[in-house]
Amino acid sequence: MESPGTVLIASHVGIDWSATIDILTDEFDYRVLIARSPAEAHKALDSVHVDLVIAEDGAGLDGRDLLSELRVSHPEIIRVLALDAERSLTARELEAPSIYQFVRKPLDAQQIALVVKRGLEARELARRHRLLSREFKVSGDSDLFDDSHGAPTRRESQRFEKLVFISERMSELCDVARKAARTELPILIHGETGVGKELLARAIHYNSSRRSSPLMVQNCGGMSDERLQSELFGHKRGAFPGAISDRLGLFRAADGGTVFLDEISEVSPSFQISILRFLQEGEVKPLGSDKTEYSNVRIIAAANKPLRTMVKDGVYRQDLYFRLRGFELEVPPLRERLDDVPVLAEFFAAKHSDAMGRRILGLSAGVIEKLSAFDYPGNVRELENEIRRMVALAKDGEYLTTQTLSPAMLAATPRKPANGFAPDGATLKDKVESLEKHLVGEMLVRHRWNQSRAASELGLSRVGLANKIKRYDLDETG
Repeated sequence: MESPGTVLIASHVGIDWSATIDILTDEFDYRVLIARSPAEAHKALDSVHVDLVIAEDGAGLDGRDLLSELRVSHPEIIRVLALDAERSLTARELEAPSIYQFVRKPLDAQQIALVVKRGLEARELARRHRLLSREFKVSGDSDLFDDSHGAPTRRESQRFEKLVFISERMSELCDVARKAARTELPILIHGETGVGKELLARAIHYNSSRRSSPLMVQNCGGMSDERLQSELFGHKRGAFPGAISDRLGLFRAADGGTVFLDEISEVSPSFQISILRFLQEGEVKPLGSDKTEYSNVRIIAAANKPLRTMVKDGVYRQDLYFRLRGFELEVPPLRERLDDVPVLAEFFAAKHSDAMGRRILGLSAGVIEKLSAFDYPGNVRELENEIRRMVALAKDGEYLTTQTLSPAMLAATPRKPANGFAPDGATLKDKVESLEKHLVGEMLVRHRWNQSRAASELGLSRVGLANKIKRYDLDETG
């Protein structure tokens, strides 16, 4: 079950927020994150969906500056400033638009909890108001939002931190990811470049019991064994030419937290042994050192090549593959979940218009139709780049229209309805069998060859489905 809200506290080291955190988590079930610097706060905000920020002013942390930055970069976040007791405020400061509410130190945990509760209630009311306003606006803009094709009203989008979606496949994936986050098992994420594997890894970390410890990210692609050994395991000064000082290494730096290893399929067979030993024993031996250290980190790995196939081909260690796949998650490419395109496009339009200080009213129906017809070889990253470009070209206070679409998007042709299948065969029996083969195959693909789910949706027993797979000579590769 998701938390009713996420609170980020930006506080200087040494300030005790434990009583406030206990009330927010135990009594209100909010998720609370701590950042000890503006850099840590921005890093968390880039990884996690945050609803309210409490920033401390004083003791080496300028909370007012941080909240002013958030007003531009994250305008939807409720912003609270914690002040020293002796700090007086001018009338101008009291009316600052970047601050929703002020609280005073010494901290009164119950008072802060009430401010957070009221702030999140105000945020939810504002969200509902925006949705209603948009519905009225859409209904009055028939030229831009043409409903002549009879398209149903879209459901409200779902979120798993920074992942935004509406499709059933992503919903199922994120449900499993939430469950996986609550365990200590390693996680292996498969998916093409640009689908959001790192965003999923960050979401898992911040929904795990390790969220208050570091998340470290390392891309393993195109790196020599020595460089990768240094980055992950560390090195001693003089271990190799250019090693002018000791290096801790990500595994030790992230002790108690999570390390995300991207492009794990690219590591050499010899380095695969080093990762396997770390997964088995937690041993860290820096380059140039005779001393073995130990580190407790959770590994989340990602690959854009199928490791299962690489194991069969003998180019990847089977024992490492099995160690990595405590949970195995596959992020589908955007072309296989085109339902997500409109909600992602709206999310990116809002994100980049806020970042650029632009006022974009929405996306026209023509833009949505063209975006939904494209195949996206670059996946979600390609869609975001397209929307960023459109926002930069659009006039302030207008909708995004096809006038600002790139030539490649404009050339996309509308897709044929999914029910356009024409059965083969000369007789009725042949046509019925052709249709049955098509429907069974389509259902298996939809459920990624999970035969129990496919059989349930088709109204068959698992044995009955197995018989049809054999009868029609269906297989997972074809």
